[in-house]
Amino acid sequence: MMDDVLLRELTPAVIGVLVRRGVEFAAAEDAVQEALVQAAITWSQDRPADPKGWLVTVAWRKFVDAHRSEVARREREERAEAQPAPGPTEAADDTLQLFFLCAHPSLTPASAVALTLRAVGGLSTRQIAEAYLVPEATMAQRISRAKRTVSGVRFTDVGDLATVQRVLYLVFNEGYTGDVDLAAEAIRLTRQLASTTDDEETAGLLALMPLHHARRPARTRPDGSLVPLADQDRSRWDTDLIVDGIAVLRSALDRDRLGEFQAQAAIAALHADAQSAQETDWVQIVEWYDELYALTPSPVVALNRAVAVGEADGALAGLAALAEIDPSVPRHTAAAAHLHEKAGDLSAAAALYAQAAHAATNLAERQHLTRQAARLGAAERG
Repeated sequence: MMDDVLLRELTPAVIGVLVRRGVEFAAAEDAVQEALVQAAITWSQDRPADPKGWLVTVAWRKFVDAHRSEVARREREERAEAQPAPGPTEAADDTLQLFFLCAHPSLTPASAVALTLRAVGGLSTRQIAEAYLVPEATMAQRISRAKRTVSGVRFTDVGDLATVQRVLYLVFNEGYTGDVDLAAEAIRLTRQLASTTDDEETAGLLALMPLHHARRPARTRPDGSLVPLADQDRSRWDTDLIVDGIAVLRSALDRDRLGEFQAQAAIAALHADAQSAQETDWVQIVEWYDELYALTPSPVVALNRAVAVGEADGALAGLAALAEIDPSVPRHTAAAAHLHEKAGDLSAAAALYAQAAHAATNLAERQHLTRQAARLGAAERG
């Protein structure tokens, strides 16, 4: 529903208003969550002309009511009551500061993700718990601990934008569970972040997400089994998301300050731009992996580059590149299986697919690798 989206978009701004009025972050976030619940109930019949002002007014009243019975806070309550009733809401946009606070370095990645989804994303504790497949009580405790951890952090402290980007990328990679599409939510939040900062890597992340998300309809079969990129029905890819992602990427690259997310988005754009797997520009993809590895020399990047080398220069070249990478790197065995199959060594490929399936932690991936091993085994026998 449109109101649901609007409520989520207004959440960080309303929290920011309360914090600037002197409300501690944890209390402000609680009050705004209560206001969101009330809005979900009442707006279906009568949506206010000024939604943000309505939320600020209700959240402020919720905050005052929550403290009215506490003797120790009587003086603070009197100051709050003495303030004029909220009229036109403050124009300051505190969304960026709220992102920084929720992705504070003192928080674990899991806690930062949960707090971001609740305070910036406007999701309920139940929705976040369902998305991460944990009990609601467990998620409530995680969020409460996170709020206590950042309670002493000044709202105006400068935060680390790269940490915020990492948190949003973690949200995006969770995909879809429960009644919340976390990939779509991550894109929405990244758009919100991009609107508050002129940063090319935020733009790179905003390009990368829709380019990946565009392929989601073709990634699985009706029975839930995985469809490899080369076998996907590209007519099912979302061309609007692809066009959007490429436009954002071009704008970011024009600034000539390359970063990790921009390089990843460039690779995704080359895949999205190919009309078929055979038309993929693997040579240029290898070049972008070289750029990416120079920015972040991780074994995962090296592994993906080795697979791309196998496509661009042949399986033997890919296997030579793969031989330089630690075999314990995730998906190393699956990559070796693919390259051995490409080289024509079906027996070795089948054994490697079976080995990779045994090590896979994801059920859909395990089933896919098992089918690959069985397919090659049948081909050898036939």
